[in-house]
Amino acid sequence: MGVAQFMPSSFQRYAVREGDASARDLWNDWGDIFGSVANYLQMHGWRYGEAVLSEAELGSAPEPAIAASVTLNETLGALRSRGMQIASSEDDATACLVIAAPLQAGKHFRVGFHNFYVITRYNRSPLYAMAVNDLAQAILQRTLAADAP
Repeated sequence: MGVAQFMPSSFQRYAVREGDASARDLWNDWGDIFGSVANYLQMHGWRYGEAVLSEAELGSAPEPAIAASVTLNETLGALRSRGMQIASSEDDATACLVIAAPLQAGKHFRVGFHNFYVITRYNRSPLYAMAVNDLAQAILQRTLAADAP
């Protein structure tokens, strides 16, 4: 339903009214749209300030088997112990999953964390979740650059 593409049950559970209107409007009110998506993510366990993804290099590790479903079935420590190099300062006990990120130059790997999993509760596609993260990072970088003296 609406811009957020909520199913009717999701509309009932997660849609919020952010504006002055008397009803939730996911078709025309951007406050309601963004507020509802944020509410959905929060209710599915979003952890504010935590990472979504990290870049990874195989290093000496063999190419990992990519999980058939989005499940946090690894830990950073286990991946690092197999030789994978991960651009993250998160603790070795941090739950994660390995994601293949297809690029024009070939296969690339990333590691997804809890917030990556939460995004996939909104849309099950790992590619969608990576795109959401990458767009958010690009907006953040552009905002920071615009605010710089």
